[in-house]
Amino acid sequence: MEKIKDYLFLHLCVALFSFTSVFSKLASIQYNRGGLANPLLYVFVFLMFFVCFAYAICWQKIIKRFDLNIGYANRSVYLLWSQIWAVFLFGEHLTMRNVLGIAIVLTGVVIVSLSAEQKEKGE
Repeated sequence: MEKIKDYLFLHLCVALFSFTSVFSKLASIQYNRGGLANPLLYVFVFLMFFVCFAYAICWQKIIKRFDLNIGYANRSVYLLWSQIWAVFLFGEHLTMRNVLGIAIVLTGVVIVSLSAEQKEKGE
């Protein structure tokens, strides 16, 4: 049960980090609308840095509970989250290449996580 909590916290940290791309895109939109004079640009840039700061703290807390290879493999789930936000928040469309790429990444995450579990049980 403890391991499930650790994985849940890890994935929540990664989901949090995925908001940097959301705020980055929103900042870009605001820049295109009003240039450097647009105050919303600075709000979104601040939010982008704040999320990075919060993620760095969360990452340092959670990575102590995993081998680095597991932590970094699971961090690639960021791609899934960024695609979810792109579709639901910005109305973008997924292509078959996007779906195939995400499936390959998720397969790799599962393989690395399961092989690490097997290794832990064998020791």
